[in-house]
Amino acid sequence: MRFVSAARLILAIVTACAAHVVQGAAAPTEANYPIKPIRLIVPFAPGGTNDILARMISTHLTEILGKTVIVDNRAGAEGIIGTEIAVKATPDGYTLIVLSAAYVMNPAVRKLPYDPLKALEFIAKLGASATVLCVGPSLPVSSVKDMLAVAKSKPGQITLGSSGGFQHFATALFRILSGQDFNIVLYKGAFPAMIDVIGGQVHAILIPIVPSLPHLRSGKLKGLAMGTLRRSPLLPELPTLDSIYPGVECDQWYAMFLPAGAPRDILARLHGETVKALALPEVRDYLIKDGAEPVGSTPEELATFFQREVAKYAKIIAIGKIQAD
Repeated sequence: MRFVSAARLILAIVTACAAHVVQGAAAPTEANYPIKPIRLIVPFAPGGTNDILARMISTHLTEILGKTVIVDNRAGAEGIIGTEIAVKATPDGYTLIVLSAAYVMNPAVRKLPYDPLKALEFIAKLGASATVLCVGPSLPVSSVKDMLAVAKSKPGQITLGSSGGFQHFATALFRILSGQDFNIVLYKGAFPAMIDVIGGQVHAILIPIVPSLPHLRSGKLKGLAMGTLRRSPLLPELPTLDSIYPGVECDQWYAMFLPAGAPRDILARLHGETVKALALPEVRDYLIKDGAEPVGSTPEELATFFQREVAKYAKIIAIGKIQAD
């Protein structure tokens, strides 16, 4: 009996020690994060602003964290394919994703394989790209007020060029808030839509500032207002749509996330390092040159902004009757 009791005691001690070793091994793994390469998913093709921004952030994180941060482009279905990969990944801090405004638009027009409000942990809003309302030679007006007056006098005759995704939502938002019967003409991309505005086939367009800048400066396009809450340093003479319709914000934004359930200390570290990256001169210079404003919000600020965006685009969908392509 004494032998059996002693054996049980030894077994209990060994089990307790083993559990302690396992716990001790787990804690340093998290504290010493990262111990392996990190994947940063971009759910769009290479070359876009979100891809370039992700690569600049990944370079900084690689240097600071000491492990390679690999950008993984997974394009398709307005970002849904890459996003689904991210939200289903193990929430251990080794899968990140950079998303744009398309993420909060998709729930309004598509049935998603994830809950957009619960699938991710918020790291930081990286930046916001300005949009500008432009008119071409077929609509010789000098202000939004003048444009609305013409539209009111010619219901359904003033055309707005648009493409899918964010630009279509922004254009629909402007039409809804203006209360005018603009005729939205859909294109396969923002560039061909802009060319037709320059050529006079379409009257106006709400477009990201960068592709429009050369044509605004040459006089082929005329800017009427910015879609941001503040004036752009690239076009400081233009008023904002917010000054005409308070609260209107139709700019493209970019933010970084982790899968839901990721460790809080890892999230906090990634947030801190991401904010540092956004403060680097080369990153700030790139964003400003691209018509974007570096942000670096807290996770809590991003969460609040995010919920507001989801509600905003759901309302636009309901009023504007927008459907998925």
